[in-house]
This record gives sequence, structure tokens and C-alpha cells, in this order.
Amino acid sequence: MECWSARELYPILGYAKWQTFENVLAKAHEACQNAGIEIDNHFTGVSKTIPMPKGASKTIEDIMLTRYACYLVAQNGDPRKPEIAFAQNY
Repeated sequence: MECWSARELYPILGYAKWQTFENVLAKAHEACQNAGIEIDNHFTGVSKTIPMPKGASKTIEDIMLTRYACYLVAQNGDPRKPEIAFAQNY
């Protein structure tokens, strides 16, 4: 199954901060749940290790999103952002 990283998706959708995008993810998660669809099939939590300055590394949380989860994210995003408005119209 093809999935996309929420950490890679948020800047593409016009969000500057992960913390702001987490609110959109929570709304999309709730929409999935309210539709009676199994959440774990569409929103999968993963950990990633990213490089830091001076050779260090840091583990961060990410969410792998199915196509349906990406749809829900776009529908629950801020329509004032051109990227979200485009995705909603698509």
C-alpha cells in the first residue's frame, strides 16, 4: 500500500510548523473515526531518526498516511492556504 509521510507533506500543503499541522491531523483522524473507518489502516505512527548538527541524531515521530488519510487532511486543512484550496478543489 502506498503511503506518504505527514512530516514531508505539511510543508507541501503550506504549513510552516509541524505543531500547527498536528491540529489538522487530529481533525482528519476524528473525521475518519466518525465515518466508522478503521483509523489504524490509514494513520500509522512511525519514528524516524534525523541528522542534527555536529554529527548527532534525533528521533522524531511521524505519521504515514494512506491516500484516504491525505484526502481527509486536505479536507480538514485551512482553505485560506492556496495549497489546501487547490487540494480541496482537486
